[in-house]
Amino acid sequence: MALAHLNGMALPAAADMHVHLRDGPMMDLVTPTIRRGGVNTVYVMPNLVPPITTVAHALAYQARLQALEPHVTFLMSLYLHPDITPQTVRAAKAAGITGIKSYPAGVTTHSEHGVLSYEPFYPVFAAMEQADLVLNLHGELPPSAGRDITVLNAEQAFLPTLHDLHRRFSKLRIILEHCTSAAAIAAVESCGPTVAATITAHHLNIIVDDWAGNPHNFCKPVAKLPSDRRALLATAVSGNPKFFLGTDSAPHQAAAKRADKSAAGVFTQPNAVGYVLDALEVGVKTGVLNSSDVTREVLEGFLGGFGRRFYGVADERLERIVLVQPAEEVEGVLRSRDGAVEVVPFRTGQKTWRTRWV
Repeated sequence: MALAHLNGMALPAAADMHVHLRDGPMMDLVTPTIRRGGVNTVYVMPNLVPPITTVAHALAYQARLQALEPHVTFLMSLYLHPDITPQTVRAAKAAGITGIKSYPAGVTTHSEHGVLSYEPFYPVFAAMEQADLVLNLHGELPPSAGRDITVLNAEQAFLPTLHDLHRRFSKLRIILEHCTSAAAIAAVESCGPTVAATITAHHLNIIVDDWAGNPHNFCKPVAKLPSDRRALLATAVSGNPKFFLGTDSAPHQAAAKRADKSAAGVFTQPNAVGYVLDALEVGVKTGVLNSSDVTREVLEGFLGGFGRRFYGVADERLERIVLVQPAEEVEGVLRSRDGAVEVVPFRTGQKTWRTRWV
């Protein structure tokens, strides 16, 4: 076993700094799976229908989530929208809301109300900088045949925008969400300490060939080339505090994940930490990583410590998890009691590392 030294290792509970928990029956089904993945702190994305653009909506949503799982800390965000003003930013800060998420218009699930141009939001960004709220960026440009922008290079085409926003608002904390490419890693590394990035569990595991033809592996931004995956794996074990776990776990009804028309999103919540370990183990077996690269210190940082530090949140629960070598297969489907909601998890039928609480 490539990572035998991890079996039985105790770590602080993980923090997943990018999750989609939906609303209604889907929320009821997936929210209780957070702790199954070894996680007790999550940063919740606001792209509901309608999107979360007010403090009242965010707090009401948080209360519903907390009622479902009182043993998880839910960090809340707003959706960058023309209704967001500097006054909204100040009210959000006072209410304990953590950040504001930007979606480019039309690039992914529920992004219909997303950003067409960042310039109108400069006063909002200035207010966020002053209030010390985080700007979370879905870093892609919309597809454009005239500019040769497709799902494969939409992230790289966005990177000049990241640099421009960082230059204009140098004290604004910015997270480039769900990095998929070596170019994105390099861009974040070249920025100052106020810019960080999340890396997902599924992007550590897959490349373009794994989602082409498999709707359950299809997400936005899409997984890229083997060289990009190698860069992500190396970054995850680098100990660089700019990079930390954000799974972007995004459940969809199984019927919406079809080969002919697939909703964008990979559901990883129930095995968040396990999937990271699976990817690192494959990295060691294929020679991309050395087993000595995967240390307790590295895992503590990437799985939670770096994210909590960047957001300025403490793990007040002080809980710990133990890593357990693969012993179970990922379930075939997660189903509500009445059968109305069905979600297919990532890597269904394959063995995965597990976590247990201590």
